[in-house]
Amino acid sequence: MLRPIMFVGTASDVGKSVITAGFCRIFRQDGHSPAPFKAQNMSLNSYVTPEGLEIGRAQAVQAEAAGIPCHVDMNPVLLKPTSDQASQVVLNGRPIGTQSAYEYFRENDRQELFAAATQAFDRLAARHSPVVLEGAGSISELNLKRRDITNLRMARHAGAATYLIADIDRGGVFGSVYGSLALLEPEEKACIKGIIINKFRGDARLFADGRQQLEALTGVPVVGVLPYFRDIFVEEEDSVALAYKRRAAGPAGRVRVAVVLLGRLSNFTDFDTLSHDARVDLFFTREADEIGEADIIILPGSKNTIADLKALTNSGLGAAIVRAHRTGKTVVGICGGYQMLGRSVEDPNGVEGPVPAAAGLGLLPVRTVLQGEKTTRQRRFAFRGSAAADCLGYEIHMGQTTAEGPPQPVATLDDGTPDGYFAGPRCWGTYLHGILDNPAVIDFLVAPYTEQKASAPLDFAAFKNAQYDRLAALIRENVDLPQIYAALRN
Repeated sequence: MLRPIMFVGTASDVGKSVITAGFCRIFRQDGHSPAPFKAQNMSLNSYVTPEGLEIGRAQAVQAEAAGIPCHVDMNPVLLKPTSDQASQVVLNGRPIGTQSAYEYFRENDRQELFAAATQAFDRLAARHSPVVLEGAGSISELNLKRRDITNLRMARHAGAATYLIADIDRGGVFGSVYGSLALLEPEEKACIKGIIINKFRGDARLFADGRQQLEALTGVPVVGVLPYFRDIFVEEEDSVALAYKRRAAGPAGRVRVAVVLLGRLSNFTDFDTLSHDARVDLFFTREADEIGEADIIILPGSKNTIADLKALTNSGLGAAIVRAHRTGKTVVGICGGYQMLGRSVEDPNGVEGPVPAAAGLGLLPVRTVLQGEKTTRQRRFAFRGSAAADCLGYEIHMGQTTAEGPPQPVATLDDGTPDGYFAGPRCWGTYLHGILDNPAVIDFLVAPYTEQKASAPLDFAAFKNAQYDRLAALIRENVDLPQIYAALRN
């Protein structure tokens, strides 16, 4: 039995999720039974467990790296922002309502959520060793720390050997590390067993003096300096990075696929497999002229469909999508994007907000009514009338969509239920996240724009598995694993 290990950060986006996934793979390789855990996740990127419960996508990825099915105990509290001021709260895989930030951070609510988080951790720790915990944001937000349920309060409950991660690429690494540790209470600092410097560019030997200086300043050993890398693919947790995935000139002859960058875009990992197809040049955009240059336009999922739909209309992007369709381009909608392609999206009970209805883009003859009960299921399905339900996907939505006329499904689910609406090969919509992870669907999508056939369908599961191994090897090479193992055996 190994004691739990935890990775916390000096700030958001310093690499906690990726490093947690890497250690999940290392412990699996070394013969242990690891499982990831994050008490509270704030993300629009979510996933459905085999039991039909919703968790953050990052913990599903980390479970994959650990070689185990994901489980709701790995992420008991999930916050899905619906606006800049409010989030849907998902507790133990089920939504319990939408709260403003002020309401959510009231102390009583947090005590109840912390109790639920510790219970989930205890259940997980009874089944797995070590549990690999991930913190959230910075460990030293003094105004929030008293109500924190994710960082050092959870580390103390778990008895976790805790490692502080700092991103040297953003600058100010000495101030961020020293300040983060200096603001801790003695019992909190006692949890910290080491520092990991992440995203170092160049020869790490040049940071030898820096390591010694940090250790002298903080009294905490620097157990590793991880290099900045671009050649290992691990799914990203946050959509922050999407702002940098803008239009870049791809190789000539590729099929240009534009994913509309919505304000509340969710499940952007729907496009990871497609982006690795050699025939495709995929980019995210909110520019009308780039929409016009694309061969295929995809409207992705949204956590606030009506708000994003109104923003599309007001910005002129909606009109650009309609024009592209009229000139023969392919337009596809997934989940919230499917709803937007219809004639209307209605919210009579205020599920998303105060706006009761909005006109859709009118490319599909369907009508959506948002409802309070969320559908969360993993699905097998047959795409476009194929005989076998050999494709995989999952549903996460709070709307019911009905066709105005005979149904024209995109897919038939394994229980015989039709999904989506197929107006033709150049316009269709579906509720199935992960539909573009299936080679048959990708081939169908790009076929009108290229004569090139995939030489062999990308086995994305095998590809990701190899990436976890590469990530583990990188960590082994640059982190003092014997020192970490010693801390876990104390």
